[in-house]
Amino acid sequence: MADQVRIERIDDIAVVRMDRPPANALDLSLVRELDSALELLETQGGGGDGGGGGGARGVVLTGVGNFFSAGLDLKVVPEYTDELQRDMIVAFGRMIGRLYAHPHPTVAAVNGHAVAAGTLLALACDYRIGPIGDCRLGLTGARVGIPYPVAAQAVIEAELDPATRRVMVLGAEQIGPDEAMEKGILDELLPADRVLERAVEVAQQRSTLPAEAYGKIKQQLRAEALRKIRAATELGEDPCLDDWVTHEATEAAARVLRRPGAPRASPGQP
Repeated sequence: MADQVRIERIDDIAVVRMDRPPANALDLSLVRELDSALELLETQGGGGDGGGGGGARGVVLTGVGNFFSAGLDLKVVPEYTDELQRDMIVAFGRMIGRLYAHPHPTVAAVNGHAVAAGTLLALACDYRIGPIGDCRLGLTGARVGIPYPVAAQAVIEAELDPATRRVMVLGAEQIGPDEAMEKGILDELLPADRVLERAVEVAQQRSTLPAEAYGKIKQQLRAEALRKIRAATELGEDPCLDDWVTHEATEAAARVLRRPGAPRASPGQP
């Protein structure tokens, strides 16, 4: 794997770590690297420090620094050509679908802020653990004027109840970890320095379940969402392919980036 995504082994658990400073924001290259890492773990079991090995029975997804992921890179993605925007939508849909359907237990170790696509990455995992304290989560597409592709919407609809979707998606506000747990975005809160350790522990516990049945039951549980994702990514049935990041979105993204304290790659939305 390239430097932006590392696969580390802790016993029989593969830790997939996003490492794209300063905020682990998603551009096309990072999305493709995540997809490749997940495919490797799906087909071979994963390995240590960027490749090889095998036998991983669970997956933990995490970031570095103060960010799990800040969502789309708003300095990069709005500048993509129409062709690259379409590539980004398809690549993100393929990656999030692979994560959502992954045959092994998956746990999100939300080490810091998880906004927009960062929240979606967490939602696509089987279990989500976040930090106590200063951490922001949210589905902020409406704030930056970028609608949700089918794959993103399918995960949101499957994982969050209608009232939560209405408040989170249309309000486009960022919330703290306590409220995120109340709304079912996170399952557990711990001090930040315990999040990864606990995520590995949960992945190990679930990895003791019959593996073949676990994968089949996950497919059953998420069948409708996965059908939508496959139709969007494999058959091109996604309205956003023809109209995604508009001039309105470019201006809204620029306003977000001008906010005091905004990192180079600020919270965005696939």
